[in-house]
Order: sequence, then C-alpha cells, then structure tokens
Amino acid sequence: MDLKSKIRVIEDYPEEGISFKDITTLLKDREAFREAIDELARPLEKYDFDYIVGIESRGFIFGAALADRLNKGFIPIRKPGKLPGNTKKVSYDLEYGSSELEMHEDSIKEGDKVIIIDDLVATGGSAKAAAELIEGLGGEVSAFEFLIELTSLEGKAVLEDYDIISIVKYHH
Repeated sequence: MDLKSKIRVIEDYPEEGISFKDITTLLKDREAFREAIDELARPLEKYDFDYIVGIESRGFIFGAALADRLNKGFIPIRKPGKLPGNTKKVSYDLEYGSSELEMHEDSIKEGDKVIIIDDLVATGGSAKAAAELIEGLGGEVSAFEFLIELTSLEGKAVLEDYDIISIVKYHH
C-alpha cells in the first residue's frame, strides 16, 4: 500500500509557506492505519528494547499501537504541566522560540532500552530533547522511528548518533 497517498497535504497551513502533512486521513482509513503500524513494527524486530516512548501528541497514537502490537510497555513524553507525578523536564529550541518536554522521573530506570516514536521528524529538536530525557534518567535509546520524515529539514543530522527509521519521506 502507498501510505504517502493516504496522507493529506495542506498547503500554507498553519502559515504561508508550510506544507502540512495531515495524518488524520491515514488514521481514519483502517487498512492504511493497520498497514502503517505493520510498516513501523517490522524494522523494530531487530532491536533489543523494553519500552516504546511516544512524544506528545501524535507519537501517542503510533506508539501505543506499536507497544500493544509488540508486547511492550508505553511511556508518554508530554508538554509541561500534563503529568501528575514528579517529572524531569528538558528545554529545546524551535525555529522561532523554544519549548519543553517532560516525563515522569520513575518512567525509566538505569539500563532500560527504548524506541522513541513520533509521527514526523522535521528539524529533530523534539526528538533530541526526548533522547536527553531518557538518557538523563539512565535509559538508552535503541532507535528513533517516525512515520514521516521531512528530508529537506535535515532532522536526521541532529540525531546522527542514533539509528533512525522513517517510513514515508517528503523532500519539501
């Protein structure tokens, strides 16, 4: 199945010059969603890991489904103020400004191995921040996986020290 054909592209959203990749069309198509999870699960068979970590919010969709499919636990990384327990926080730069991510301090213990999942990698900032959170708690990142990679934004360069898996690639 051509998963790229199931992703709607909306030009000039959320602002002029942006070509937004809308996964809601893929998600509502049950065969396409199942195929996406199959495509994401397949390359993970060669990795040793304990947990799937999903980055808020669309990383939750794919991460939770993959965790269930692969019989692994799921750990969320959230925007600040969304988790009730003691958290660890990391800041990262965006194209215009900065943002933060956090996770529960007790989510990861020394030596836990994880796969970090998100729907899309663009500049790699949020993914790199997620790795910093995991490693700051003593965990190891076995690989990153993304449904979509925007190759022209070179997010892979920011994550060059890690294995990167992406299923659908756009060059703009």
